[in-house]
Amino acid sequence: MKLVMAIIKPFKLDEVREALTALGIQGLTVSEVKGFGRQKGQTEIYRGAEYSVNFLPKVKIEVAVSADSVDQVVEAIQKSANTGRIGDGKIFVLDVSKAVRIRTGEMDGDAL
Repeated sequence: MKLVMAIIKPFKLDEVREALTALGIQGLTVSEVKGFGRQKGQTEIYRGAEYSVNFLPKVKIEVAVSADSVDQVVEAIQKSANTGRIGDGKIFVLDVSKAVRIRTGEMDGDAL
């Protein structure tokens, strides 16, 4: 099992969710986060307002998938979140050693 974590621009969330749903992903976690990358110290325009970048609003998506689906999930996120401009985000893939569904006690692949 793998955990795919993506940090993306907030307005791309619906497109990413639709792309993942089309792959058969049944659940994901979304968090509102703030951060910066290479664009630190620059002036940005966000929703029509210009301001100095300290921390930009982003969305973090986390989805646990089988090892077989990782490449498809990463590709779907990358294509649907891409604007071609700085600050599009990052995708991280981590190993998951154990997963447990709390309600039923199902473990690992069955818990997804």
